[in-house]
Amino acid sequence: MPSEGRCWETLQALRSSEKGRLCYHRDWLLRGEDVLEECMSLPKLSSYSGWVVDHVLPHTQENPPSSETSASSRSASALDQPSCVPGSPVRTPACSPSSSATPDGPEGKHESRHTGPMVLQSSRGIQVEGCIRMYELVHRMRGAEGLRQWQEEQERKVRALSEMACEQLKRFDERKELQHHKELRDFREVMEKSSREALGHQEKLKAEHRHRAKILNLKLREAEQQRLKQAEQERLRKEEGQARLRSLYALQEEVLHLNQQLDASEAQPHGDLLKLDPAALRTRGNQLCSLVSGIIRTTSENGFPTAEDQAVAERALQEMRDLLTSLQQEITRAREDKRRQDEEAAREKRQESKMQQGPEVPREAPAPSQGPGGKQNEDLQVKVQDSTMQWYQQLQDASSQCVLAFEELTNSKDSQVKKIKMDLQKAATIPVSQISTIAGSKLKEIFDKIHSLLSGKPVQCGGHSVSVTLNPQGLDFVQYKLAEKFVKQGEEEVASHHEAAFPIAVVASGIWELHPRVGDLILAHLHRKCPYSVPFYPAFKEGMALEDYQRMLGYQVKDSKVEQQDNFLKRMSGMIRLYAAIIQLRWPYGSRQEIHPHGLSHGWRWLAQILNMEPLSDVTATLLFDFLEVCGNALMKQYQVQFWKVILLIKEDYFPRIEAVTSSGQMGSFIRLKQFLENSALWSVSPPSPQGAALHHLLLCRRPCCLRGSCLRDE
Repeated sequence: MPSEGRCWETLQALRSSEKGRLCYHRDWLLRGEDVLEECMSLPKLSSYSGWVVDHVLPHTQENPPSSETSASSRSASALDQPSCVPGSPVRTPACSPSSSATPDGPEGKHESRHTGPMVLQSSRGIQVEGCIRMYELVHRMRGAEGLRQWQEEQERKVRALSEMACEQLKRFDERKELQHHKELRDFREVMEKSSREALGHQEKLKAEHRHRAKILNLKLREAEQQRLKQAEQERLRKEEGQARLRSLYALQEEVLHLNQQLDASEAQPHGDLLKLDPAALRTRGNQLCSLVSGIIRTTSENGFPTAEDQAVAERALQEMRDLLTSLQQEITRAREDKRRQDEEAAREKRQESKMQQGPEVPREAPAPSQGPGGKQNEDLQVKVQDSTMQWYQQLQDASSQCVLAFEELTNSKDSQVKKIKMDLQKAATIPVSQISTIAGSKLKEIFDKIHSLLSGKPVQCGGHSVSVTLNPQGLDFVQYKLAEKFVKQGEEEVASHHEAAFPIAVVASGIWELHPRVGDLILAHLHRKCPYSVPFYPAFKEGMALEDYQRMLGYQVKDSKVEQQDNFLKRMSGMIRLYAAIIQLRWPYGSRQEIHPHGLSHGWRWLAQILNMEPLSDVTATLLFDFLEVCGNALMKQYQVQFWKVILLIKEDYFPRIEAVTSSGQMGSFIRLKQFLENSALWSVSPPSPQGAALHHLLLCRRPCCLRGSCLRDE
């Protein structure tokens, strides 16, 4: 500050002044107010003045009186010398009274002769210096006396304090000893009390110990009895398990024997007349044999078979017997048909021969064999079409190639590469996780973020920028993880909240439109987790582990434990609902001129193929209900009359097949599908007017061509 600068300048000027250069003696500073008091007091003659007159003044008279002028001048000059300034007698011995008090010696005379003319020039100066010297001597004596008195006083105080401290220490020691005796007495009392309590507690513990010993003896006897009982139960369980195992071996032997009979029966003549597919029967027979073999293999690894395993094997045996019985009945029927055909041919030959001999009235040929209700018996497919399997395999190959493309990124040990991988995975999966039914206007923001990431633009994730250009394999990795996350959302989110299928599907459809490879990866993940979305029913192969086969069917197997059927159906339902929503929705902000990359035609193909395959218990009913509930309205608007034909086909032809394979404990999905079909049929009876005639024709016409839609096209 400016004021501080001026202050320092002032102090520097004061220090450079004449008074500032003066030196002050430290003794004066210590003496303090006593010096000032002496200076302010009135001057008075000291009691030692007489001594000064007697010893100092006579020396001044030895000088000759004729030299007063020179003496006065010399005394004046001597007064101006530094040696005559009052000081310590140690530094100026010539001016001290002791030196002037011994003039008799030769050295003193010599010194007096030499110093006399220089110091003792003026009586007035000598008087003043003597007074000063005497004052200093008196003051020193007074100070020494005061110091001695102060020291004595301090010694007295120290002795008094020491005596008082000794007395206090004695009192403290007495109190300490008294307290120690009291604590010792209290401690002894506490110890005696504790010993009495310990003796009582010991007696109590002895009593409790005797009581617990009795209880433990009883428990030991009970445990021994329980052990013997468990050993007996274990022995019985092993016997039952061995009996079940022997029964399983017998069942396996019988199943294999029946399978051999089944193979031998297929080699019978007249195979072209059989309505059953021998290859399907043979495949089913091999599956049953593999199922029983898998049960025996699993039980041999884990212990003895359970009653449930035996029941499954018995059902497989019963199904094998039914297959053989149905095949034998079909062979018998084929033989009868062949026999009747031979008889008819012979009859026709006889009639021709008779007609050649003479005219007769011909008889009508019998009608072909029909099933109940006048419908011709037809068997559905067991395997999926070859074109569909090729399409399915192409998608799986594309998915495998994508995984191989970013294998180096996933297996890298570099921390920087790992960080890039984690950031890309978060940037791809977090936006999909944020899609929900209440997202609203955020759907476009989520779509733009995913589209920017796939287009190579940087996006914000976790507070920093992320882009697929950070790694050469980043785009493949993001596309794979994004498709996997979409399918996982259908497996989890849509399975729990059915309405979430539509916002997820509209974003997935928009991304599919702009990035077709993501759509192919979505289909690959969907087909792998839900093979029924192909539709594809994996077959059990010889030598395949049962857990692997269950995984192929879509079940989750963890620690050799298969998930419950309800959870499995819930997951399959979520994925089918997501697929049904994707094929009918389009991104509203995209181009309407381009067609949907995977539109309703694929849904119509899926529905047609699954209706051409044998239904599965509890699975087919669930999938049909979920698929029709989500996109049935869109299919109706697209295909109109053809859709109602399919609904009637399901209700009257396919639904009884589902009912035949549905057990009593799996009626939930069956009842839901039944109610849905009944409500749909009621609505179709009174449709809108433009389609009334066509639907009325559909309800009345039962020809196969009508079910294919050729009648309505002709009309």
